[in-house]
Amino acid sequence: MTAATHPSSFSAAADSADAVLLGLDPEQREVATSLRGPVCVLAGAGTGKTRAITHRIAYGVRSGQLMPASVLAVTFTNRAAGEMRGRLRALGAEGVQARTFHSAALRQLHYFWPRAIGGEMPRLLERKIQFVAEAGARCRIRLDRGELRDVTGEIEWAKVTQTVPADYPASALKAGREAPRDMAEIAQIYGTYEQLKRDRGMIDFEDVLLLTVGILQDRHDIAEQIRAQYQHFVVDEYQDVSPLQQRLLDLWLGERDSLCVVGDASQTIYSFTGATPDHLLNFRTRYPHASVVKLVRDYRSTPQVVHLANGLLNQAKGRAAEHRLELVSQREGGPDPVYAEYADEPAEAEGVARRIRDLIAAGVPAGEIAVLFRINAQSEVYEQALADAGVPYQLRGAERFFERQEIQKAILALRGAARSGGNDPLLEDLVGLGSQVRAVLSSTGWTTEPPAGSGAVRDQWESVAALVRLAEDFARSRPGATLADLVVELDERKAAQHAPTVQGVTLASLHAAKGLEWDAVFLAGLTDGMLPITYAKTDDQVEEERRLLYVGVTRARLHLTLSWALSRAPGGRASRRPSRFLNGLRPGSAAPSRSGSAGERAARPRSRRGPALCRVCGRTLTEAGELKLMRCEDCPSDMDAGLYERLREWRAAQADQQGLPAYCVFTDKTLTAIAEASPSEPGELSMISGVGRRKLDRYGADVLAICAGQEPGGEDPDDA
Repeated sequence: MTAATHPSSFSAAADSADAVLLGLDPEQREVATSLRGPVCVLAGAGTGKTRAITHRIAYGVRSGQLMPASVLAVTFTNRAAGEMRGRLRALGAEGVQARTFHSAALRQLHYFWPRAIGGEMPRLLERKIQFVAEAGARCRIRLDRGELRDVTGEIEWAKVTQTVPADYPASALKAGREAPRDMAEIAQIYGTYEQLKRDRGMIDFEDVLLLTVGILQDRHDIAEQIRAQYQHFVVDEYQDVSPLQQRLLDLWLGERDSLCVVGDASQTIYSFTGATPDHLLNFRTRYPHASVVKLVRDYRSTPQVVHLANGLLNQAKGRAAEHRLELVSQREGGPDPVYAEYADEPAEAEGVARRIRDLIAAGVPAGEIAVLFRINAQSEVYEQALADAGVPYQLRGAERFFERQEIQKAILALRGAARSGGNDPLLEDLVGLGSQVRAVLSSTGWTTEPPAGSGAVRDQWESVAALVRLAEDFARSRPGATLADLVVELDERKAAQHAPTVQGVTLASLHAAKGLEWDAVFLAGLTDGMLPITYAKTDDQVEEERRLLYVGVTRARLHLTLSWALSRAPGGRASRRPSRFLNGLRPGSAAPSRSGSAGERAARPRSRRGPALCRVCGRTLTEAGELKLMRCEDCPSDMDAGLYERLREWRAAQADQQGLPAYCVFTDKTLTAIAEASPSEPGELSMISGVGRRKLDRYGADVLAICAGQEPGGEDPDDA
């Protein structure tokens, strides 16, 4: 087993090409050394895909097979691009361009605009929702806040699928879009929005890609100049590529095939934006001679978390499910996932806040805990519960880190100190970049100890503390770095919006959590109607909702809690049910039927499932361990101690024979449940949580023989 490590923002530089390969597992090493021709890396969650592709680029550069300036690595978020640049720099591969699709296209557009179009390039419209509102008003169509957001999303979808306003209704119908307004009205607003931009000399982010594609298609001389510059391409998160991004990538490549793509169809969760896994799934069709490498060793999550994640995908259907990856955890065992049912949403939020407070008291940093939910509107009740519990938190997707007033003030102070150099008396006797940063920021009012309580003051302190930790990481990775070097690093991060981690519990939607990870994850509000969400009608839409839950589960390294509330408000009717995706996975639930369409299954009457009760005291059970035993942990056990010891001896022999950890055969809790129930036939054994169909088929005969006082294989111990 390999212990998981928390990746730093910076790592020590390798001193040779061969050193770049050290520490890679066999599959990662295969990725790193496959430098020619098309390469497709199918990488499951937590399998070290970023490590594999950055080491691939660095190995190519350090071995002289790739020129740094000839490589373009593209991904989907500024944070991911910033992390990639930091890793490449630490590995000695400076000069490689690592950017988002939009950033790379915008850079090329700026450079070639005077030559291709002439004149001054239009200004970039960063927030299009105000223009959409004005376009709606000009069309005399009133849009409420929700419709405004949804219509903006429809316009973005139309543009990345290269659909013009006149073709929007037909294209949206063909794609099965759930339009927020009449499609003809949306087409009218879309056309007016485009006219508004032209009138005011502005372009939006989708235009950046469209215009770059247009220039490369029309101007072969410019296309050839770019192809002469970039000869090797790496695309991360390839399952999220839109048709427009794929068109741009094709134009960058030309007739060449020096392309490495990395993705996981089971993490396709952005179909509503035009993303499609088809390009990933069809890669071998397009490039029959492509090398394909699968990364399935999960270094992030415990076997218990990985088991649940695999179980979710085992119930999936559709083309993406046919290409799912079965993850294998490389970590030591951890606690079982916790399933918690509450009477109402406030009770659920309070319960989550209590558990978080307990984890923090046990030593888990607040910054290593996250509460994830389906939609942003669910956050308010958790904000209140955490504030009441005195737990600091941060909202992901709220104000950008580098735009916060306290961060701007801190960077200004660091910039001033850097300009003073050795003439600043404040820094005269201080050794080390970390000490200097703390001294400069202390002069602005920041303290090394956090303020009491929560709220805005604590949030501001946590932001600056994150800046201090970033400086300390930077100093460790670059011995001898100065304040001036740090300021340059901060400027680069600000330009890329690559923010450091703030030490507060993260509240985020499942979509916003993609690409992140925490020690402890709480997946909240898991009810039918929320996950899958009500408007997921088709089989494909429901399967995307399942993948969204899979992404949430695989964010957890160690602790995972899944919870739901039976009603919205206290005293409300308990009409909600746990998410159907948990059927067959949470203790006491039946596996879902594999037949019928989404619509047919939704129309069938569902039986009412009562709560699981302790067989000793009758209390409702929610903890996974208690549900296995069907009794409270502290209720008296009627376990046959001798049977339990015989089962443990048998399990140890099985584990040794198969080369597995003992808990992979059966956990201690499952053995306890078996010893308490002492089943006499397969049906009784299969009712015990932790004994699924596969384990029943494999171990059932042995376990029943041991319970009957026989040796495995049916032999009586007295005759043996």
